[in-house]
Amino acid sequence: MKKLINGVDNVVDEMLNGMTAAFPEYIERVPGTDVVARTGAKKTDKVVLISGGGSGHEPAHGGYVGKGMLDAAVAGAVFTSPTPDQVYEAIQATECGKGALLIIKNYTGDVMNFEMAADMAADEDIVVDKVIVADDVAVENSTWTTGRRGIAGTVFVHKIAGACAETGADLPEVKRVAEKVIANVRSMGMAVSPCTVPAVGKPGFDLADDEVEIGIGIHGEPGTHREKISSVNNTVDHLVGKILDEGIYAEGDEVAVMVNGMGATPLSELFIANLRVKEILDEKKITIAKTVVGNYMTSLDMAGFSVTLLKLDDELKGFLNAPADTPAYKEI
Repeated sequence: MKKLINGVDNVVDEMLNGMTAAFPEYIERVPGTDVVARTGAKKTDKVVLISGGGSGHEPAHGGYVGKGMLDAAVAGAVFTSPTPDQVYEAIQATECGKGALLIIKNYTGDVMNFEMAADMAADEDIVVDKVIVADDVAVENSTWTTGRRGIAGTVFVHKIAGACAETGADLPEVKRVAEKVIANVRSMGMAVSPCTVPAVGKPGFDLADDEVEIGIGIHGEPGTHREKISSVNNTVDHLVGKILDEGIYAEGDEVAVMVNGMGATPLSELFIANLRVKEILDEKKITIAKTVVGNYMTSLDMAGFSVTLLKLDDELKGFLNAPADTPAYKEI
């Protein structure tokens, strides 16, 4: 295993310290925890948004803490849900009396531990609600998951619900907007090569040199099938085709597009994939209102990408284009 680390036992601790050292104007570490929160903005007079999950998906989730997005992010061990105590610490550090919304990706451990933290907060008379993101169209049930997995579409939930919260909206309204995004966002990904979890020391699965995995999960969970590698256009056709098969996108719609790198894919290849996404949507007479291309929710050193479509209306488009300023997402 080749990793630029000092030791497998302190990867998360040093990563968080390095992240806060790089962006002190945005984020600070809550002492004694694996939580990062907005710098100097604890107890902000608004509904707070908290997300998180296992480490290894950077810039998710700490990279989205800042104005217009999250108030705090909780980091578990690599590919491991944060504990309820850590999530509770995030709630305590940020909630100001307006309530907290937990944005949870649909993985069994994440859902259980975030819900336990919400129960702990309720015992302290803190109002907490939650939404669960399940945007992956590839498989209905997979490793660690009952139902669809939550993947890169979660970033759009962070952005739009975060913009809503910045307006001073109350907790039910912020939750309504978040659930509207969830209802209209779909994603699917693929891998060219696997990732290596530092504590394991070897790739999580094997792919032959001429194989790709279609429908892969962000922890290396199996996809729908393996096939011989072909052109990126053929791969995009399959991913976008599965997303469009959901039946929620139609001629005349407006969408936001995310082409998300899994960690080790060159931007040049992501841009080539994005070109084919645009060609498909143009053919379907679906208007692209916004496109983002880059590494937004990764899987350590996995090579591959995912495509996300979000159907927009005027409300969602307004929040999507609202100001945001975080280490990993800026819209100013």
